[in-house]
Amino acid sequence: MSALRFALLALARDWRSGELAVLLAALLVAVTALTGVGFFTDRISQAVERRAAEVLAADLRLRSPQPVGERFEALAAERGVATARTVSFPSVVFFGADSSLAAVRAVSPGYPLRGRLKIADAPFAPARETGELPGRGEVWLESRLLARLGAGIGDRVSLGAVNFTVTRVLDYRPDQGSAFVDLAPSLLIPLADLPATELLGSGSRASHRLLFAGSPGQIRGLLEEIRAEKGPAERLESVDEESPQLQSSTRRAGRFLNLSAMITVLLAAVAVAMAARRYTRRHLDNVALMKCMGAPQRLVLQLTVIELALIALIAALAGSLLGWLAQALLASLVGDLVQGELPPATLAPALMGGATALAILVGFALPPMLQLKRVPPARVLRRNLEPPPLRYSVSIGLAIATLVAVLYWLVRDATLVGIVAAGIVITLAVLYGAGFLLVFLAGRLRGSVGVAWRYGVANLARRGRESVAQVVAFGLGLMVLLLLAVVRNDLLRDWRASLPADTPNFFMINIPAAETADFLRFVADRGHPPPRLFPMIRARMTAINGKPLEELGLTADRARGFAEREQNLSWAETLQLDNEIVAGRWWNESDRGKAYLSVATEYQEELDLKLGDRLAFDVAGEAVEAEVLSFRKVEWDTFRPNFFLVFSPGVLDGLTGTWLTSMKLDTEQRKMLADLVRRFPSVSVFDIDAILAQVRDVIDRASLAVQYVFLFTLAAGLTVLLAAIQSTRDERRYESAMLRTLGARRRVVLAGVAAEFTVLGMLAGVLAAVGATLAGWLLAREVFDLEYTIDPWVWVSGLVAGAVIVGGAGTLAARGVVNHPPVSTLREG
Repeated sequence: MSALRFALLALARDWRSGELAVLLAALLVAVTALTGVGFFTDRISQAVERRAAEVLAADLRLRSPQPVGERFEALAAERGVATARTVSFPSVVFFGADSSLAAVRAVSPGYPLRGRLKIADAPFAPARETGELPGRGEVWLESRLLARLGAGIGDRVSLGAVNFTVTRVLDYRPDQGSAFVDLAPSLLIPLADLPATELLGSGSRASHRLLFAGSPGQIRGLLEEIRAEKGPAERLESVDEESPQLQSSTRRAGRFLNLSAMITVLLAAVAVAMAARRYTRRHLDNVALMKCMGAPQRLVLQLTVIELALIALIAALAGSLLGWLAQALLASLVGDLVQGELPPATLAPALMGGATALAILVGFALPPMLQLKRVPPARVLRRNLEPPPLRYSVSIGLAIATLVAVLYWLVRDATLVGIVAAGIVITLAVLYGAGFLLVFLAGRLRGSVGVAWRYGVANLARRGRESVAQVVAFGLGLMVLLLLAVVRNDLLRDWRASLPADTPNFFMINIPAAETADFLRFVADRGHPPPRLFPMIRARMTAINGKPLEELGLTADRARGFAEREQNLSWAETLQLDNEIVAGRWWNESDRGKAYLSVATEYQEELDLKLGDRLAFDVAGEAVEAEVLSFRKVEWDTFRPNFFLVFSPGVLDGLTGTWLTSMKLDTEQRKMLADLVRRFPSVSVFDIDAILAQVRDVIDRASLAVQYVFLFTLAAGLTVLLAAIQSTRDERRYESAMLRTLGARRRVVLAGVAAEFTVLGMLAGVLAAVGATLAGWLLAREVFDLEYTIDPWVWVSGLVAGAVIVGGAGTLAARGVVNHPPVSTLREG
């Protein structure tokens, strides 16, 4: 008989006898939870990415100072990728005798490819979404531009050689961004009308963009082709550059979802390990009998491996199907809460679930099951003969290595995996030591308590190794559940609090230095607290350490963008609250007169800068050079003015610049904007409510996902507890039969079991609370960049949850053991 056929027969026998129930249930719940989480978070992640792509109005964007070649449109068409074109440039728009500088944007049909335009019927009036675009001969203007011109709906304005009719107020474009690119107010015209304006001639400064939108796979393939064919003046643009605030929130959202998936995998692995130990112990006699009948060790090993592979296949197929159904149900339940329809899930989570199931079995089930090949045949006559135990360094090392590899493969975040892995190792060590301490104390205290408690405490001491294993399993299971509760409640609360209600929603840019006092007085006279003003000077970098940029060989698109485009420089006496020095130091009084600057970490990483490097800039023909004194980590998602490059006071004195500020304006206070742009015509008012809405939407989507992913993880956690309880079920059934045969009452036996599990649960719960608190603090500090306040209720919850969940579940599971007829048990054993 072949090994495969023998394994199939053994699998069928184990299935009929219920031997596989716990192991398969643990693995099935693991795969169901993992694929359910995977499918759902895949859809949520796609939705978040699409929302993030709105700041580009596309999934990918190619920018050039000259019209982008049609060959790129042909490449996109071959892949089924949608395209649209935009051309933007500054120009002057006229209305009668009045005129104003405007940021002209000419767009082709299909624009925007991601997101939607918002329009209004009157300046500064409530806006609505639209899928329309200006028709031929029509123009849409922003409220502040209409206010400057004194024009309204139906009026005709002149742009170049063409008179356009104002038909709508332009309130919002998805790609208006937050990087202060368009300092002038915008207007929108059809791309087909652009040639007639005669504004773009030889030497004109315009930005031509080709927009792409498609599936992630289509965009990835197209991206590689564009990189290979684009010229040096053509540049790919990403969400990272266009909106650092939104990119920061999207990164946090991904880490929250990844953490949920990692916790699910961790719980699944623990459940499988506990179930595999019980499965192995129940098969010792069968393997001993096989060896007595001539079965070699090689056959036993083959049967074990094949049966594990079959179990993994069954769990992968059934679990993936259940995971798909679970996420479909979940998506329908939250459909009203998530804005827009969720994109369809890909098949990647199913493949990942199957591969993870196999990896978990190899790392956590195979080591204990390998003992089967070493069962002595003499066990048929002497059942106390055990196979040689595996070395802990081998079994635990393989398990941890497998787990870390799987987690990294799942999330591709070394920092997150490193923190979780370190937490696992430390927690295991603490739980293991606490388990031995409990067993030691149980042996000393067994005579000082009542009958039921004496029996329960004696069980802890008598089953020393099993008790330690159960403390580890219960503690680890409770810890990750408490950790997820910490993430679900405290960290998400802190994340929401990082974008408070008073977050600025308007930026005022280009305030002349001579008008700053009048500006502050104007704002104060209208009942608004005077805002803080920040200096800003436009400059272009020319050299690093005396070496011209052309000789540095910068190849990355973002690095070239930082180096080649104009930068906003600023100076400050003190470090802003939402900035943190990560290397070097901030300047002090002794540094006055010295040319220093502080650089944001994003800038430093892209240009590979080091402390002490000297950066040279051209400011309107004036040369400025300064030494890098520090690197700063900037919290871009605070939506307060921040800069990549901040100089020490005095370095930029005498150079022409402007000032900017930010303010929080409610609906009533916004009415002053029309007066403000008339009183200060050079000031540009930048409405970032739309960007704030995008960030809040990312937070809400991630929060919602974590809330419901918690249900999957809770199911995996309960499986861990069930597997731990079931691991000693056979021994308890035999002990219960012996005690009841010797006259012990059923109530006393059950009370003893309850006492045993309650003590185990309380110890595991306290240690789990400590571990969850420390892990939550570390994750908040190192991964999510949030402030974390220790909540003492987590400790109380751990103690109560351990006593109630473990004690209650253990007692309920033991009822069937205690109620089993003693005669039947003794005959079986």
